[in-house]
Amino acid sequence: MNQKGDDTSSPANNICLKTYAVGRDLMVAACDRELLGQTLSDGDVELVVLEDFYCSVYGDVELLTRHLERATIANLVGERCVACGMQMGLIEEEKVLNIANVPHAQFALMI
Repeated sequence: MNQKGDDTSSPANNICLKTYAVGRDLMVAACDRELLGQTLSDGDVELVVLEDFYCSVYGDVELLTRHLERATIANLVGERCVACGMQMGLIEEEKVLNIANVPHAQFALMI
């Protein structure tokens, strides 16, 4: 796991990830690295992929998987992040929102 100050194009660092403890919940915010800092717009829908919200570390799909295994809430943006959530059975394909052709999905587990 690399800190966000690292500058590498390694495929091992293609996801930005940040976790939040919210009471008894663990929220994971993650985006594909190349989306960081972008504003996605599609009609009336706009999503700003803020570094402060989505990134405290750079990592890979394995790191995201480990965090999503413990998450009760998640906000995922980008092909790799949303695909990871879908492969884990946390996101249903028909629930994915595409904003400017970029997939975005959220989930909240009821425990």
